[in-house]
Amino acid sequence: MQRSDFRCFHRLRVRWSEVDIQKIVFNAHYLTYADCAMTEYWRALAFPYEAGMQALGGEVYLKKASIEYHASARLDDLLDVGMRCARVGTTSLVFQAAMFAGERLLVTVELVYVFADPATQTKRAVPPALRAMIEHFEAGGEMVELHVGSWATLGRDATALRMAVFVQEQGIDPALELDAHDAAAVHAVAYNRLGQPVATARLLYEAPGDARIARIGRMAVHRVLRGQRWGRLVLDAMVQAARERGDAQVTLHAQRSAAPFYRRAGFEAVGQPFDEAGIPHITMRRSLRGG
Repeated sequence: MQRSDFRCFHRLRVRWSEVDIQKIVFNAHYLTYADCAMTEYWRALAFPYEAGMQALGGEVYLKKASIEYHASARLDDLLDVGMRCARVGTTSLVFQAAMFAGERLLVTVELVYVFADPATQTKRAVPPALRAMIEHFEAGGEMVELHVGSWATLGRDATALRMAVFVQEQGIDPALELDAHDAAAVHAVAYNRLGQPVATARLLYEAPGDARIARIGRMAVHRVLRGQRWGRLVLDAMVQAARERGDAQVTLHAQRSAAPFYRRAGFEAVGQPFDEAGIPHITMRRSLRGG
């Protein structure tokens, strides 16, 4: 196997607790590495595993794991664990993992899963939607579809995601989350290939009657799918919508922990940090002049 055989990778560093008396990775840890990469694979599919499997009416159970060792990993090695689906059968799915240190292949793993009823653990046919999702990913397809529109068309799904992130996860008062601005805002919602919302944002004017300064808000990404470009996708869509309507500048109130994300998108911090809904924030802005 070669690195080019894989679209999905999970990077990890070998820790002290994972090496044995020979100062190489204890063999059993390679299965843990493969399992971590398996989790990353579902994330790369924009597939929130628990909610996704509930929607499909089943669960995948590991039936067989095979490992072949080619070379040893050592303390502090940076490993790239590639994961791919090699075959989708009637009731089974075969995944292959390969662990690389640079270009050097260290370990290969084959994992055979069975799709089954979670109550009885009896086999079921792999759902067509899951088969299509995996095949689309392995063919290099985009895993989300972006919709930009009004609250009337996107409000239900945006609300569900915002409530999950801001209210349930972050503990914000529900009364603060939904407001009168939603009806007039431009909204973006990214959907996975099961039609589940995975990221959202809205675009307002910074002040009533001010048609040149836009404000992006309510940026939310499903908790288990962060770090997969979906947040950047909806942010870029809001910036583009502001540019298309002629706005000169766009601002936002970033949670301070998310400020590096916005800096990478061309925003800069202005002013002093402040609390909003009990969470530290910083105002950030981006000029839209000159493209």
